[in-house]
Amino acid sequence: MIFKQPTRYFLVSGHSEGYAPLNAFDQSLLNAGVGDTNLVRMSSILPPHCQRIEPVLLPYGALVPVAYADIMSSTPGEYIAAAVAIGVPFDDALPGLIMEHHGVGRLVDIEAKVREMAAQGMAFRNREIREILSIGIEHRVESHGAAFAGVVLWDESSRGPLS
Repeated sequence: MIFKQPTRYFLVSGHSEGYAPLNAFDQSLLNAGVGDTNLVRMSSILPPHCQRIEPVLLPYGALVPVAYADIMSSTPGEYIAAAVAIGVPFDDALPGLIMEHHGVGRLVDIEAKVREMAAQGMAFRNREIREILSIGIEHRVESHGAAFAGVVLWDESSRGPLS
């Protein structure tokens, strides 16, 4: 089989200030626990039968599939936030849906929006929702700030990230 189907997932978030916007982004990844890996941005489907786990230590340099939201800003005093939400289907044999959202503003608003996006996406697919999970983070910018939230997919059989 060429493609592996993830069996586990976990949610992460982080924020930071940095020397420049990209440094802030990099440091927000470190704060989230995924900074020394190679993130592979993916579209937003949670595989059937995928189970939530607590975050795990990822091998340095690993290719890590993740659906994520991120934002950077260099406007002092500005609040920025990033959040992801997962619509988990009632029927484990069906895929779930991951939505990502970021913006200028407070986390409460950004997270409410992404949760509603997940609910709407599941309704469009006519899938009954067992639960909507979400994680997000906000950051008040001092000079260069970033916020990051993601859903990391994991293949249990490889004893490491998807390979």
